[in-house]
Amino acid sequence: MTRGVKTVSPDTSMRQLHQMLAADDFNGYPVLENGKLVGVVSKFDLLNCFALTTAHPVPHYDDLMNKTVSDVMTRDFISTRPDMKLTRVLQLMVTHRVRSVPVVDVDNRLTGIISREDVMRALDRCASGHS
Repeated sequence: MTRGVKTVSPDTSMRQLHQMLAADDFNGYPVLENGKLVGVVSKFDLLNCFALTTAHPVPHYDDLMNKTVSDVMTRDFISTRPDMKLTRVLQLMVTHRVRSVPVVDVDNRLTGIISREDVMRALDRCASGHS
């Protein structure tokens, strides 16, 4: 698990999110409001703003970039507790096809995040006999 996770707030603009994603080379961020995890936002959520459909007219680029994270974030997200077994976390990641899973305490406060890289390192340690 990685602690000290970089997060965004629901009122972060899409312009700010785009800059952060590029600067950090992250796939997404947990969204915190009043210290609690309320969603996740990813590159996919940002790109989805630009998806062209016949159902609605194409908004102007600046209009899209002025939207906020709360307009596009995923509110129905997968999370885990600090004591969940690695095999269960891996199962969640594979089943839901997510790159990372936020780790929250009983009060839904973010304590860290488990990424695919964290799982791979743990599996490597298990395979080499180190725990």
